Amino acid sequence: MAKTNPFEFLQEVRSEVSKVTWPTRRETVITTIMVVIMSILAALFFLAADYVLGSAVSFILGLGA
Repeated sequence: MAKTNPFEFLQEVRSEVSKVTWPTRRETVITTIMVVIMSILAALFFLAADYVLGSAVSFILGLGA
């Protein structure tokens, strides 16, 4: 395995970073909003699923009123 000195390594890193296509501010905002919306929808789904399954188990075991 060839050793490179830190200066060469940093030059290679800088070269590779310059090739990256960075998202625009608009793309970042839209993606963030979509993640928040999907997280809320997932939370609501699991809240409802937990309630339904909990109620079903309580009914089956006769724990509910």
